Amino acid sequence: MTPPSTLAVETLDDFAAIGVRAFTTGRAAGSFGFHSREPVADVIERWAALRRQLRPAARLATAGQVHGARVAEHEAGWTGWLRVDDADGHLSPERGTAMAVTVADCVPVFLAHPSGATAILHSGWRGTAARIVAVGIDALARRGCPPAELLLHLGPAICGRCYEVSADVHAQLTGTPVSAPRPVDLRALIAGHARALGVRRISTSPLCTRCDNDRLFSHRAGDEGRQLGVIVADG
Repeated sequence: MTPPSTLAVETLDDFAAIGVRAFTTGRAAGSFGFHSREPVADVIERWAALRRQLRPAARLATAGQVHGARVAEHEAGWTGWLRVDDADGHLSPERGTAMAVTVADCVPVFLAHPSGATAILHSGWRGTAARIVAVGIDALARRGCPPAELLLHLGPAICGRCYEVSADVHAQLTGTPVSAPRPVDLRALIAGHARALGVRRISTSPLCTRCDNDRLFSHRAGDEGRQLGVIVADG
């Protein structure tokens, strides 16, 4: 099987410059979700191929995602594949720990510091409203990585033209009451939250899961599949 990271739809050169591999897989790499009708053996083999591709990293951290704001923090000292209960983000203060989130319209948020500290977040509308990006940024700051020194990238996700939400959800996200469903740009909101906390280096993918549905899985388009956002600081 072709290693999933070689079928990435996006890799981050700015992150690579500080020794961090960060990428998002696409439809061509196959689905990494566990809640479809696809044979589980096929999904597990994709994960196994990913772990092989992520070497020399000895650790991979993932989670059962619940659209919340918990960011699991991972120290070194273990090997293998860890699956945490009920978390939508991961942080490693040092190099050598790979971390991944599954997405299919929600935003994969990549964070990296030149020291090798990294984080990755899964931010749908609930995570955005709960400011999971602030949780991740604050956790990195406590680890000696101030916001002004971070790189932040907002990966492939549904764009502001394609993502219409209810009036109630729109108000929760923007603080502005509306009387009917409206489109909202999650990545623009997250960028604003990060900028307000002092993050200066922010980039946004041009890819939309709905507009570019031939390349990416989209829940709004009816797909069961899930792509991955993956980050690891090589050490």
